[in-house]
Parts: sequence; structure tokens; C-alpha cells
Amino acid sequence: MTPSPGEGSGDLSIGRLAVCALGAATVVLVIATTVILVVKPGPVVGLVVGLLGVAGAIASMGYVSKRMTRNAYGGDPQDPEPGSGR
Repeated sequence: MTPSPGEGSGDLSIGRLAVCALGAATVVLVIATTVILVVKPGPVVGLVVGLLGVAGAIASMGYVSKRMTRNAYGGDPQDPEPGSGR
């Protein structure tokens, strides 16, 4: 039985979620490190690239975990209309 659109299967492995989120963060950090090694910027620019890499790693972990969770459990429920009594 396939879930209807907007509903997930309810099958989510915490280990798989962790590995995928950390993998996404690792890819972003490897890209930032490669940029620093290839461009060889000064200290300030290197620090900015490093901080952008850390921020990108955090953002990619959030994106991957949110996407996997929504695929497993469905999207957010709709907010009730004002005055609907719910």
C-alpha cells in the first residue's frame, strides 16, 4: 500500500538520518577546504570562507534532515483557518 500524497511511510532510521546529514555537512566542508587550499587567500578572507563553510554545513544538515523527515512522516499539517474552532 502506497501512502497518499502528503503522507509519509513512517519509516525513518535515525542512523541513516545521521549518516546522511553528516555526509552532506562533510561535502560542504570539503568544498570550503578545497577553496581555501586552491585560492590561498589571506587570513581574513580565509576565515570568512571557513565560517561560510561551517554555516553551509549547518544549513545542509538541516535541509537534509528536514527533507528525509518529511518524506518519512509527511509534510506539516495545515494551519486551521481563523474562527474554525480547531
